[in-house]
Amino acid sequence: MSLNDYLIASGLLFAIGLSGVLIRKNVIVIFMCLELMLSAANLSLVAFSRFNLTDGLPNYSGQVLVFFIITVAAAEVAVGLAIIVALYRAKQTTSVDDLNSMKH
Repeated sequence: MSLNDYLIASGLLFAIGLSGVLIRKNVIVIFMCLELMLSAANLSLVAFSRFNLTDGLPNYSGQVLVFFIITVAAAEVAVGLAIIVALYRAKQTTSVDDLNSMKH
């Protein structure tokens, strides 16, 4: 497989995630689509890292960055799910249209 194949797959995953964020009304589905977009970015970083050869060996700096992104994503999931659970307990809904607590 070539770099273009990985980038096309990454672009498709990102487009699916972006369309899910823009179209869906459920907070949990939107959150999963955001994670899909983050995974697409990670895939492109790993692909660039793998195909950037230095002295015949891959450059692993992109893959190290992916580990940091995964760590931040795990913290984001913990905080994001806690916020979603708190909103559900307060409003008894996960629809974005019904959640207006940030409006004045």
